[in-house]
Amino acid sequence: MNTNDTLDLSLSREAVSERSFMSQVYLWMSMALALTGVVAFGFAQNPGMIVNLMRNGAAFWIIIIAQFGIVFWLSASIMSVSLTTATIGFSIYAFLNGLIFSTLFLVYTGSSIASTFFVTAGTFAAISLYGFTTKKDLTSIGSFCFMALIGLIIASIVNMFLKSPAMYWVLTYAGVAIFVGLTAYDTQRLKRIHEQGFRSGEILSKMALLGALALYLDFINLFLMLLRIMGRQRN
Repeated sequence: MNTNDTLDLSLSREAVSERSFMSQVYLWMSMALALTGVVAFGFAQNPGMIVNLMRNGAAFWIIIIAQFGIVFWLSASIMSVSLTTATIGFSIYAFLNGLIFSTLFLVYTGSSIASTFFVTAGTFAAISLYGFTTKKDLTSIGSFCFMALIGLIIASIVNMFLKSPAMYWVLTYAGVAIFVGLTAYDTQRLKRIHEQGFRSGEILSKMALLGALALYLDFINLFLMLLRIMGRQRN
């Protein structure tokens, strides 16, 4: 076997490993989205339970705080916990998200939620593919989108008091742009994480799980922004 054959074999193995890693990322992300969707739809069949949840401010905020806690815990501690523990944590987060998302069925029609989901899925797939295949360095875009996200959160909190319809729509369209940018950046970042030499089975799986969480967050936030635009509210 000559040098060129050895190089080709090495590149082939690298490509197979990369595809396996990204497939693992998308599989975990898809499973989390499926869990969220099933839980949301299931709880939506009992509107009274959802109304009681919304009226019980303490329970609602406990769920929200628990969600933030799980995300921060996984991001900071994934390498120090077992893969099984991390998977359970991710699953609990997806379940709690489904519980919160069930409230959307009280506001929007089921058909508009479904159509928005498919538009989100198509948009996400196209942008993620771009992030995976582009040769352009998206680091600056990712940094800009992250800073813009902080501004979006602050402005959204301010508008809770101002209740400005104009600001609401500006923030909505800005949110779509921000999460489109973050989707492309996070996909490229995951590809580069794999290129950095993570080859150990469990370490690679943990990085795939953490990457799935990042893309899951991009997806659901993009979905929520598009739902504001496309969703038809119930009468």
